[in-house]
Amino acid sequence: MGKQGINNLTEGKILSGLLRLALPLMGTSFLQMAYTLMAMSWVGRLGSDGHSEVATRAEAAIGSIGMLLWLTASIAYLAMIGAEVAVGQSIGAKKIRLAKAYASHTTTVSISIAVVWVSLLLFFAEPILSFFKLDPEITADAALYLRILTICLPFQFLSYNFSGIYNGAGRSFVPFRNNAFGLVLNMILDPILMFTCGLGLHGAAIGTAISQLFVFGLFYYQIRYANPILGYFRFLIKPRKLFLKRVFYLGTPVSIMNSLYAVINMNLARAASIYGGHIGLMTQTTGGQIEGVTWNTSQGFSTALSAFTAQNYAAGHIERGRKAYIYALRIMISLGVVVSIMFILFGGQIFGLIVPQEDAMKAGAQYLLVMGMVQIFMMFELTTQGMFNGIGRTVEPAVISIVFNALRIPLAYILASQMGIIGVWWAIAISSMCKGIILPIWFTVLYRKELRKQKR
Repeated sequence: MGKQGINNLTEGKILSGLLRLALPLMGTSFLQMAYTLMAMSWVGRLGSDGHSEVATRAEAAIGSIGMLLWLTASIAYLAMIGAEVAVGQSIGAKKIRLAKAYASHTTTVSISIAVVWVSLLLFFAEPILSFFKLDPEITADAALYLRILTICLPFQFLSYNFSGIYNGAGRSFVPFRNNAFGLVLNMILDPILMFTCGLGLHGAAIGTAISQLFVFGLFYYQIRYANPILGYFRFLIKPRKLFLKRVFYLGTPVSIMNSLYAVINMNLARAASIYGGHIGLMTQTTGGQIEGVTWNTSQGFSTALSAFTAQNYAAGHIERGRKAYIYALRIMISLGVVVSIMFILFGGQIFGLIVPQEDAMKAGAQYLLVMGMVQIFMMFELTTQGMFNGIGRTVEPAVISIVFNALRIPLAYILASQMGIIGVWWAIAISSMCKGIILPIWFTVLYRKELRKQKR
């Protein structure tokens, strides 16, 4: 490790270097999903005294919030991906001063976006949540939950950005460790605040807010005092157009892609509410969070591949990036097979870990059965997305994702009108299959062109 706190990924064995980077990132992505799942798990036990309606209504409330937090994370990706790729490529090109400049610019961008987004959520919580067509009582509970969480959102934005900087520098273990500490704190606080202090649903929100503030505090201490990344960089600066243009060029497609994905899933949740009531919405949101564990964990490997490729691509080691892609595909496909088997055979039991109510488990088993059939295609999509991002081509995967995710909405209503609520699940599955087939083919064609250019 260099004196600026960076890890050179252009040298050494490919598989071991990729795994050292990927495993902490996968863990970090898992932990970020685990915050919401942890809250859902405790909320699912609010009705364990025989009043199952209490649990499912509370899960519907927290599920609607989960969709908005998904959108929040997607917006935060603008600065995070910009940091990941720009810092990673700068380090690969041996330009540390340039990497510092990008780190400062992405931090400034992150702060600016956070202020705007938090203001919107604070002042328009009820109108936003009314979109899900829930009972007024559920909407009111969800609005208060959301307002509590907005306290920590600016700091969460910065934590995402700092994660991107550390990832680009090849030090993915730091974000993993910080989020692990935050999750442990969340695990301790949630039951105390919900049950011991009698705060119920909103105790989970307070526990999450405190934990996220703690994670930011760890990042701040490490960057400023313990082991300054890149030596030292400023958090808030007067931005320069050249740097902003590059950050937005890299981060905007990924952010838009994920934001639209979140908005699309909000519309799917609305369709689930229309065709299945609060049970339908609960199944869509809770099932999505369970599936999101594998999705986000795999996204961590995709992020590692992106950082690995960014450094090697900038250094001219294109073939080294291709070999990393092959290794990543093998690992991700293996993971997809395991998850598929678990979802298909044990979907009800898995869902019951979050909401241990009989009607919820039956609905959840149906959802996870359908999703289990397309896990491998999702792995193809995510792995290839990481390669596109690493070479600075963030537009292509964004286009594929936006087109096929958008098709989910009309397809969901068409299929649901014929099949009921399961039609919504199949709309998601069919689009995932299409993305998992088309994106690798597109990348293969593009990468062959890049290799031919290098040989000339």
